[in-house]
Amino acid sequence: MSKVVILGSAYPLRGGGLATFNERLAREFMDQGHEVIIYTFSLQYPGILFPGKTQYSEEDPPDDLDIRVKVNSINPLNWIKAGRELKKLRPDLLVIRYWLPFMAPCLGSIAGITRKNKHTRVVAITDNILPHEKRPGDTLLTRYFLKKIHGFVSMTDAVASDLMKFGIDKSRVALCPHPLYDNFGKGVTREAARKELGIDAVQNLVLFFGFIRDYKGLDLLLEAFAREEVRALPVKLLVAGEFYTRPEPYHELAKSLKIDDRVIWHTHFIPNNQVKNYFCAADLVAQPYKSATQSGVTQIAYHFEKPMLVTNVGGLPEMVSDGKAGYVVEPEPKAIARSIAQFVNKNEAKALSHTLKEEKQRFSWERLVKALFEVSVK
Repeated sequence: MSKVVILGSAYPLRGGGLATFNERLAREFMDQGHEVIIYTFSLQYPGILFPGKTQYSEEDPPDDLDIRVKVNSINPLNWIKAGRELKKLRPDLLVIRYWLPFMAPCLGSIAGITRKNKHTRVVAITDNILPHEKRPGDTLLTRYFLKKIHGFVSMTDAVASDLMKFGIDKSRVALCPHPLYDNFGKGVTREAARKELGIDAVQNLVLFFGFIRDYKGLDLLLEAFAREEVRALPVKLLVAGEFYTRPEPYHELAKSLKIDDRVIWHTHFIPNNQVKNYFCAADLVAQPYKSATQSGVTQIAYHFEKPMLVTNVGGLPEMVSDGKAGYVVEPEPKAIARSIAQFVNKNEAKALSHTLKEEKQRFSWERLVKALFEVSVK
């Protein structure tokens, strides 16, 4: 049995992708007999940098996890305190989620202090090496963080390649696909889900899910819905997730394209207990991203066995096999519209749902835990 600490987002922060992932990973370590503590943030983002309405959860705390609210992302004195505490605690493995250069000084400093105990091995799960929305200093900050880490787990070839560009030897990098988000419960019928959401049960439904940022290409999807090959079909678009950018341009675009009656806007934070209704209500899950590394949305879609439409960017084609789990298309409205029309006209939902059942077997939490331990000793 090993003592493991996960350093990253968790309750009382909202259960978006990061917190949900870390809590599910902790449970996998526990299921394998390890002792696990999560060190989460007392302050993750300063209010001025947080684009949503609140960073904190309104759900009940998980009663099966040891979550300690310890880390302030902008207070260097706190980093020293947390690092010294972890150094003394002497976990066998410190797992750090790295997704944004803004976090590099905080996470890198804690990692650097912890590993001075000459016992703890520090491994980073790297969601991104450089962010989709680039800012000055990203490279410098990321380089600082990478120097403090023993090993890395990348969930796509694209991120692994980015690590190599920073001079990280490939022997220190393990490649493991993003595991399934299987913690949202069992699915419900399409009819029950749509009734719960108050959505017409007759139309075909395309789901765009998750925090809405400009790089995720919602504008491309709206333009695809305005094309004749889609406009003529009995299909609607459900946009579910909180805006992390200005919403006005998207609403204005839908209005100017005259597709307002084809779009259902549920643009608020979706709590974990409602996620299943959105995916079970959908026929097709669309991710028309303009750039990407990997996405947790695909792993929720796999869990609920929903076909996907993704764009040919970053690591998305690695995760969604074209013709088996859905469609891989170029990030342009015409290509997106063509695949939506094919999906509806040829009634491909059942066939794709069947083949993606085989595809989903690639994504396990057990495999991720194995990769973390293996790369920690490289």
